[in-house]
Amino acid sequence: MGTPRLGDKVAEITDVSFGYEGAAPLFSNLELMLDNRERLGLIGPNGAGKSTLLDLIAGRRSPTVGTIDTGSTVRIGYYDQIGVELDPRQRVREAITGGRREPDWQDSALLESFWFDGDAQWAPIELLSGGERRRLQLLLVLAQKPNVLLLDEPTNDLDLDTLRVLEEFLDDWPGALIVVSHDRAFLERTVADVIIMDGHTTPSRRPGGYAAWEEKRRSSMVRGRISDPGKSASKSSNRTKSPGAATSPVNKKPTRSASTLRFLIKDLEKEIKRLTKVKDRLETKVAELATSGNHVDLTTSGAELTAVISELESAEEQWLQLTDEAEQASN
Repeated sequence: MGTPRLGDKVAEITDVSFGYEGAAPLFSNLELMLDNRERLGLIGPNGAGKSTLLDLIAGRRSPTVGTIDTGSTVRIGYYDQIGVELDPRQRVREAITGGRREPDWQDSALLESFWFDGDAQWAPIELLSGGERRRLQLLLVLAQKPNVLLLDEPTNDLDLDTLRVLEEFLDDWPGALIVVSHDRAFLERTVADVIIMDGHTTPSRRPGGYAAWEEKRRSSMVRGRISDPGKSASKSSNRTKSPGAATSPVNKKPTRSASTLRFLIKDLEKEIKRLTKVKDRLETKVAELATSGNHVDLTTSGAELTAVISELESAEEQWLQLTDEAEQASN
């Protein structure tokens, strides 16, 4: 795509905090070195400051505290949730060429690869659907030939076909990439590391992508409950005995016996193992379909995978609740 050469450094973020006047900081004491090989996902709940961090990297905002030193060769392309303003009087082709009579071969290839081929290039922007406008806004960012690409929730407005093309584009793209997304499949395909932003603690970088972080988080929760049940029971007891503490239904004596709870836990563990195997199989299938171009089966399998992940999360949460109850029943 003719991406300009990028030096070693994208940005050095030093002791950065950001907050709005009169409100608690969104995040504090962030230390981060972004280099030219960056493939980074920002994950966390809404309102945790993920989009704000992209704005800081792009220079749209300034940190409340700290500094951001951007590399001298950095050329940022930013696909945000608002999008580049479009002139409804223009045609698609004119928007991309910026007034030139003919698009260069790179612009032409970009248009065609993102489903604007032939007559579609001459369509008036005012006649485009909402999804087509968002796709054109993405192309306008890519046509700037950035070497650092910031994507803020790209899966919210882009259709499945466009997302598959974007994933393939990013596979071969030589620049640095920073993505905000709640879409696990997209993050797994496009990023190598994640930064966890929970809105309460200093953002932390975790290697290995979303799935690796999620697996470690859940394993840590489960291992902590299994390896040190006394600690959890002690905390529950302390909460109950605190002076003036309100009575909580969580701390009531369980109505089910310890033997019944052990049976339920064992049965649930079998279900968790089964769902994990199904999830692994579907993840493999979705990855294969994504490269084969079979969009119909990909949509179906993707929906199945989402449902299984939801079931697995629910089962794991239920397991944690049952082990809590079993600890109380044994006291």
